[in-house]
Amino acid sequence: MYVRNRGARAAVTALAAGAAVAVAAVPATAATPRIDPPAFLEPAELPPHPTSDWYAGPVTAGQPEPLPMCVGEALPSTASHRRYWTEYDTGALQVTVVERSPRQAREFAALLRKNLADCARKVMEQYPDITATQKYYGRLNVEEGAHVYGVHTVAEWGASDIGLFSVGRDGRTVTVVQWGQMGTFAHAQVADFKATTVTAVDKLN
Repeated sequence: MYVRNRGARAAVTALAAGAAVAVAAVPATAATPRIDPPAFLEPAELPPHPTSDWYAGPVTAGQPEPLPMCVGEALPSTASHRRYWTEYDTGALQVTVVERSPRQAREFAALLRKNLADCARKVMEQYPDITATQKYYGRLNVEEGAHVYGVHTVAEWGASDIGLFSVGRDGRTVTVVQWGQMGTFAHAQVADFKATTVTAVDKLN
């Protein structure tokens, strides 16, 4: 989902999900075996676009720029992320975090879910000319679970955007996936996005 400034489309992906991954912060030892970085989604694993293929940039170390709203401030500087786009006004983002322990990952995932649960209010506080509403689409039974949210924004000048977000965890790894385009809740590809989220979390191990 995208927030647009009056008179021009903003490059900011409003409410794009994010998280971070420290995949090589600790040297491999007998007590800490080396673990390969978790895999990211491939373009074909995103919700299908009716008239365009999906394309993807490389997996990039560091926080996504600009920071995604609602979850961006929680992201550590050791982020790994990947951006996706179509030939039309649809985009996506995946960001993954590897914590030091399952407990820390569980706490981090809970923080991201809390931020997303309050996302619409935060958007309206930050952008007074935006009206935001949101829905919770429930928990997915994959690994340690994933949760799916939707946020719709309408700008005073007429822009209408829909975004879907998910937070999932497998052990000490947390991932956030975001998908957005112009439209309303009626245009949200919820079933396809849930399938994408399950694939993303399955690929974390």
